Amino acid sequence: MSGYTAGGYTSDEMMTVAAARALRDGAVCFVGIGLPSTAANLARRTHAENLVLVYESGTIGAKPDRLPLSIGDGVLADTAVSVVGVPEIFNYWLQPGRIDVGFLGAAQLDRFGNINTTVIGGDYRNPGVRLPGAGGAPEIAASCREVVVVVRQTKRAFVERVDFVTSFGFGSGPGEREELGLTGAGPQLVITDLGVLRPDPRTCELVLTRLHPGVDPATVRERTGWDLKFADDLGRTEPPTERELAVLRELTR
Repeated sequence: MSGYTAGGYTSDEMMTVAAARALRDGAVCFVGIGLPSTAANLARRTHAENLVLVYESGTIGAKPDRLPLSIGDGVLADTAVSVVGVPEIFNYWLQPGRIDVGFLGAAQLDRFGNINTTVIGGDYRNPGVRLPGAGGAPEIAASCREVVVVVRQTKRAFVERVDFVTSFGFGSGPGEREELGLTGAGPQLVITDLGVLRPDPRTCELVLTRLHPGVDPATVRERTGWDLKFADDLGRTEPPTERELAVLRELTR
């Protein structure tokens, strides 16, 4: 976790709380491990009791009493309403559009919401760094009704163009998702430790719409690898409540 702010919480905690708030009660959410899982479980324990968590391993309606270490963690199957095969998760739930929200992380993210979790530098066969890879992320990005990306904002992560498109956002702009037959709306929120970005409805380029408490615009520009546009009505995120912080810290202790 990053250092504490004047408000008594870290920037990572602010990011996680902001991500949790983006999930509505009763939604069906396809969850990735790490920051997305933390945010989804925080949402379920605070304002979204009826949030349905779906993990790639085949668990539906999991209610873990601690954060799972991986999609294969036994606590997910032990607390799930149902456990099905991985093909059913993808063929019946994900690809037909039955998932409301897909929660994803990223190693690299570009101005059009394309995600890289595969390779950085060089080419695919001889990269500078080989990352964990795709898993189910490309299908989540393609087929969920909407996608929320949770990622720390640095110049290494927020790049002009990703080195490899693992999970398709908006390609190079409007119309490319439709040309490829992708049914989901794509990345509708990018939540970072500095603020919140949304795609411009005309250009599909990510625009900063909200700053977290204590963050100044110059810091956001310094940590972005492209000329980031700011919304005319740039807002501020409400700080975490005492209850949100208490629940989050109980989860992550």
